[in-house]
Amino acid sequence: MHEATTKPSQPVERAEDGEEIVIARRGEPVARLVAIRRGSGLASVRGAMRDRIAVADDFDELPEDIARASGAGCD
Repeated sequence: MHEATTKPSQPVERAEDGEEIVIARRGEPVARLVAIRRGSGLASVRGAMRDRIAVADDFDELPEDIARASGAGCD
């Protein structure tokens, strides 16, 4: 705990380098400091399936048999 409070940049720099830092108080582990992987948020998922999934041109059209069975489109 002493190092984390007196020299906070040092454990952070070690974590950035990939080390997992365990912070202890009186010899008992109380916290773990790990780096946040860049791109681990939702923004990194956007576009992840681009060019892997194809949507048919008629995706939003209801097939005739289903439309008849459900009564949709009947005037």
